[in-house]
Amino acid sequence: MNLRDEVEALLPNWRTWYPSLFDAAVDLGILRARVCDPSSLLLQRRHEGIRQQAEQAHREKWNAEGDPED
Repeated sequence: MNLRDEVEALLPNWRTWYPSLFDAAVDLGILRARVCDPSSLLLQRRHEGIRQQAEQAHREKWNAEGDPED
């Protein structure tokens, strides 16, 4: 079930009271804010695992050893 379906199941005429689907979902409790560690918001940390996988795949494909030069 997508967000629109959930909102419409709880409040079929949501468009008459809310300017957007997002606002209705927040008020109905479907979407909730979640507190997270501020460091997790840094793109460098969020993409660290992906970058490591790419570096490993590069090493495996080209038989390279050690860290790539920047």
